[in-house]
Formats: sequence, structure tokens, C-alpha cells
Amino acid sequence: MIDDTQLECDVLVVGGGINGAGIARDAAGRGLRVVLCDKDDLGSHTSSASSKLIHGGLRYLEHRAFGLVRKALLEREILLCSAPHIMHPLLFVMPHDSTQRPAWLIRAGLFLYDRLAPRAFLPASNAVALAGHRAGGPLKPSFTRAFVYSDGWVDDARLVVLNALDAHERGASVLTHTRCAAFERHSRYWMATLVQGERSFTVKARCLVNAAGPWAARVAQAAAGSACARRLRLVKGSHIVVPRLFDHEYAYIFQHPDGRIVFAMPYEDAFTLIGTTDLEFQGDPDQVAIAATETAYLCELANRYFRRRITPANVVWSYSGVRPLLDDDAASASAATRDYLLGHDLAGAPLLSVFGGKITTYRKLAEQAADWICAALGQPRPAWTAQAVLPGGDLFGSVPASRAVLEFERWAAALAGRHPWLPAGLARRWGRAYGTRAEVLLAGATGLGDLGEEVAPGLYAAELRYLMRHEWAGCAEDVLWRRTKLGLHLAPACAAAVDAWMDAARAASGPAALFAPA
Repeated sequence: MIDDTQLECDVLVVGGGINGAGIARDAAGRGLRVVLCDKDDLGSHTSSASSKLIHGGLRYLEHRAFGLVRKALLEREILLCSAPHIMHPLLFVMPHDSTQRPAWLIRAGLFLYDRLAPRAFLPASNAVALAGHRAGGPLKPSFTRAFVYSDGWVDDARLVVLNALDAHERGASVLTHTRCAAFERHSRYWMATLVQGERSFTVKARCLVNAAGPWAARVAQAAAGSACARRLRLVKGSHIVVPRLFDHEYAYIFQHPDGRIVFAMPYEDAFTLIGTTDLEFQGDPDQVAIAATETAYLCELANRYFRRRITPANVVWSYSGVRPLLDDDAASASAATRDYLLGHDLAGAPLLSVFGGKITTYRKLAEQAADWICAALGQPRPAWTAQAVLPGGDLFGSVPASRAVLEFERWAAALAGRHPWLPAGLARRWGRAYGTRAEVLLAGATGLGDLGEEVAPGLYAAELRYLMRHEWAGCAEDVLWRRTKLGLHLAPACAAAVDAWMDAARAASGPAALFAPA
């Protein structure tokens, strides 16, 4: 919990999404004093509402965004090695029919996709006959040919938390549910007023970083005192989750006759994730939600390809996020660039604003931001994150290695072998979510009874205590829908039991449990 004294730091980062958390981590790792704040939970908006992909963006090739695709493909390799517990390679199947681009053109695009950046361990693309192929069974018989290529999967919400956790362990102060209410700019420093619950306090920072995502233009205007020169294009993307439509490990990429690209991917073992839409958004990003027309659109597209029909009644969960894209005057939202721009302002104390971007390039964005911050503060420090793993990612050591992401199952089997009393499903879930940090949850435990009360099926007090103490979890929603996806598997009433347990734990340990992880 924050005391009544004024905080002082080198860098104040406003926005706890993936870009803000990434910048805080990089800057803290260079020895800068960092404060990161977000008015809500970490990654509670756009950064937990993505398509969960670490990818180059195959479709951006048709817009000739070769530089962006290459940058993203280079980052894909680095990220898969840095967090092998929350990421894994994923093969995509692209069914082809006569209404789409010619097969030779798609093959040429995939040839380029394979070669725009080095591939250390992902297989090259290839063409397959769907008859007899595992991915062909769930599709309508009219689809006889497909192309298969590689990309990666990520648990996006956990990626944000792990960046914040790494920043914290390197000395950063991470303040969730803390609103930046006012800025005062001086020649060599900023004075910011932060509000946390019913309390307010000030932070004196040598540099201000605006990583507020959909609110970035608003924060830039409040900080600089004038309208933001950079236009953002707010685009809503929505996804639906339905009971599993196929039981293999491949994902699908479909192209609708209107040109939209939609993915259908294995999700949480029992489900299929389908998305995304691209719609211009004019409302309040705090109130974003899927529209009935979007749900119907995604169902219609899935039904064009899958034998098993779905309707809106089959949707068990949906989510929407607002992506703050750079306004490049593209004709449609889906054609707008996914690249980013760092806005530099030295008219007084340094101000860095982040505009645009995608989850795959967050680490590179953070590295470039930290380079500029260090230069602006006269403290040049070397970049470091390309050769570092995220918390829990040191499955086979602290140096990133391709074998970690390829051999997760071997590591997970060893984890289960060290704790044979742990139910197989729980061991696997903890291994995927926490990596080597699962041993922190298991410290001293020799049986299920040592994990404490089973607050909800498969959710024990030891995990809740860990999430509150180390990962800023403050309520059931933080736990069930961001730190984990147990909300998909548990009855809705379980949320109340989780909230009640967390309230009791907080009362017993003091309010610091929410805001000041150990």
C-alpha cells in the first residue's frame, strides 16, 4: 500500500497493458526507478482481448507491410523462447476453394512468410490434401485442399502479468486500480497525481510514458496540454467461444467472401475460439461488448466451413477489445496498419507516447522505448530482454532456448513426477500457467490437504494466496478470467465463493495484500 509520502522515480508508466508492462520491465531491468499504474487490473482491456497469437500476420502481406511482418516474425522466435510455459507453436490450416485467391498466389505468399525472417524451430509451410488428414474431418467435404503454416499461441493476459511481475522483481512499483488524475509538467520532471481508492498521492518522475492504449490520445492531450497530433483509429475486435468443434491440435484460418480473415482455434481443451471481427468503434472503451450482429457473423463464417453447425445459442463466452490503431487512412478497419509509433516530446520533461502496435511486437516496442528513455535521461543502458526469459520460463535454464518451447511436455511430466499426489489436470494447468513458479505454490506441500481449502473445484487456497501475494489479483474476475480461464469451466456461482475467500484473506492480512505483492 502507498504511504502518504511523495514517490520519486525515473519513469512513470501510465497503462498496465502489454506495452506499458513491457516498457516497465525493460526500463527496470536497465536500473531505472519505475512506477507503473493502471486504473484497472493489469491487462484488463485490449491486452486480454486479443486472438491469443504470436504471429507475423500473414494477411498483412497483401497490404505490402513487409517490414511489419518481418519485425513480427523475428519477435515470434524470441517470444516463444522467452515464455515456453504460456506460449507454444501452433500449426494453422488454410482451406482453399475456387472463390479465393489462386492457389499459386497463396503458396507464393506462404513461401515469402517462411523466409522473411529466420525460423529456428518452426516447420515450413506446405500444401495438404484434406481427405485423410486429421484437419480435414471436421470440414465440409467441398474443401479438399489446404495449406498449413506455423505461428504461435500465447496466453495474452498472463503475458501482461509476467512482464509486470518481472518489472516488480527488478525494482518497479506496480500499482493496479490506481488512476492518474492529473499531470504537471516542469522543465526537468513531472508531478502526477495518482488516485488509489479513496486516497491520492503524488509521483515525481523524470519521464512520463503514456501507454494508455485506447485512451492514449486522451492522456497525451492531458499531459501536453494540447490536442494530440497523432490520430488513433479505434477498432473493436470480438471473439466467441463455443464447445469444441474438433479434437485435434491444429487451428484454422478462414477467409470470408467479404475478405475478412477469421481464426478457429483449440481453446482450453473443451472449447473452440473463433474470431475476430474488425469494426470502427466510437464509444467508451470501458463499455465495449460484442454485438449480436458480430456473434451471428462469426457463426455464419464458421458454418461455411465446419460440418457441425453453430448458432448464437451455442456461444458459452465472448469477449471484445478496442485496438488503438494508427490512423493511416486505410479504406477499412481490417486494412489499417498494426504497426506502432513512439511519439517523442522533449518540450519540457520527457514525454513518450505509445500509439498502435500488436502483442507480437510488444517486446521490440518496449526495447525501443527504453532506448529513448535512457537517452533522454542521460543514462544510456544496454538492451537486455532479447536474451532473457519471463518469470517461470526458465524450464531448462535462464537463457532462452528453442528446446524449452519444444520440450514443454517433458518438463511438465517431470513436474508431475516430483509431486505424484497432485491431480494430473491441476499439475498440467499449473505448469502451463506458472512454469517453474509452480514450485512456489507447491513449497512444502506433500498432499492436497497442504494446498488449503478447495474454494472452487480445482482452485485451492494456495493458488489464490499466490495470485494475491505475487500477481495483484484482487477479485474473482481477476482470477477466473485473466490469471486463469477457470471461469469457462466452473459454475457462475463459484465467483461469489472466490470473492468471499479473497475478502476474508485480505481482512486477515491487511489491505496491502491487493496492491503490494511480496
